[in-house]
Amino acid sequence: MDSNGDDRADDRTDDRTVGRVRAAALAGVRALLLAVVAPAGSIVLFVLAVVSIVLVPLGIGIVTTPWVLAAVRGFADWRRLVAARWCGVRIPPAYRPVPKGANPWGRCFHLLADPAVRRDLLWLPVDMTAGFVTALLPAALLAYPFEGFALAAGLWRVFTDGTYVGWWYGFVPVGGQLSALGAAALGAALLVTGVHTAPFLLRVHFLLTRSVLASGQGKLAERVRVLTETRRDAVDTSAAELRRIERDLHDGAQARLVAMGMDLGTIDALIEKDPAKARQLLAQARRSSAEALTELRDLVRGIHPPVLAERGLGDAVRALALRMPIGTEVDVALTGRLGAPVESAAYFAVSEVLTNAVKHSGAERIWVDVHHAPVHGGMLRVTVTDDGRGGATVGGGSGLSGVERRLGTFDGVLAVSSPVGGPTMVTMEIPCELS
Repeated sequence: MDSNGDDRADDRTDDRTVGRVRAAALAGVRALLLAVVAPAGSIVLFVLAVVSIVLVPLGIGIVTTPWVLAAVRGFADWRRLVAARWCGVRIPPAYRPVPKGANPWGRCFHLLADPAVRRDLLWLPVDMTAGFVTALLPAALLAYPFEGFALAAGLWRVFTDGTYVGWWYGFVPVGGQLSALGAAALGAALLVTGVHTAPFLLRVHFLLTRSVLASGQGKLAERVRVLTETRRDAVDTSAAELRRIERDLHDGAQARLVAMGMDLGTIDALIEKDPAKARQLLAQARRSSAEALTELRDLVRGIHPPVLAERGLGDAVRALALRMPIGTEVDVALTGRLGAPVESAAYFAVSEVLTNAVKHSGAERIWVDVHHAPVHGGMLRVTVTDDGRGGATVGGGSGLSGVERRLGTFDGVLAVSSPVGGPTMVTMEIPCELS
């Protein structure tokens, strides 16, 4: 009994050790990716932003600055996305919506006056300096020890002939086998430190990012501001939707029903005098009723698709993909149902993104991935990728801006990666739980 208990305790210890090593290795790879990609992106975007803003008085910057700032925002949104996905550090966006119909001059200065945009610009030099160091440190703690092990294995002979110090490993001068073993001991200490601290250090990198990108207002004040904006957007969206429904009913089904009533009145007058004409009008009334019924069904489907209510988000997105004129593949991994408001918001967000891809991307294939990650309280993640020409941006009253506002009602995040030439990847995340 005691022996079995000891074995189980040893197994649990081994599992924890393996899990810790795996988590540290994953954090190291992610940190190395950030250390390579982040400084390059930050430097390029910072230079472009400075040059474009300097050219504003000449008029050239009026045109280029909104595009450059959109790229900066996309880069910041990508960092927000990986911060939430990798370390659970949420960095809510707080951008002010650009007024619809704004001219280039007004659009440019609206963006430059936005505190969130200015924080993005301030973050770029921080990201290329302190951000680079905090991203590189966990990767270095895991990779650098192997140089010490290689020196102890005989690599020291390459750097010295045994009569002088030819290499330094950290603070250890390597001039022979004994000092090479000292380098290996230092490497082992660094490796143990890295295994235990790499995930924490990666989180520190994202906390640094949040300290610059997040609003300087108090958390409660920022939350009130976001809720105020999302409530206003939700009210505006609901009002626009009601106007659309009223217009569709008035111009479509209602007009057909009125015409059908008039036809029935004529039929009643002709049924004895001209039966042939009455039968012709009766057939026309039957067609009008069928068309009115079809329009009503389409209208109801636009409000809340029956397949969404009956079978959930996965089957609703599959049904949506079948109606696309472009070949669309859907991969769904949901083990339960989402809340009805979240399902509706996600469905119409996917619908809008697919519509944008069909209209503007010139794509030949679209891929949709829908899954729920049980991390940090649960997260619905939807990715829509197309092989089109790219160049999609958020802002300026585009369809993606509407998607961002729809997701913002649920504290959701939208990230767009769309380099010129493609491909375009739109990622949507909504915090939620499965039922």
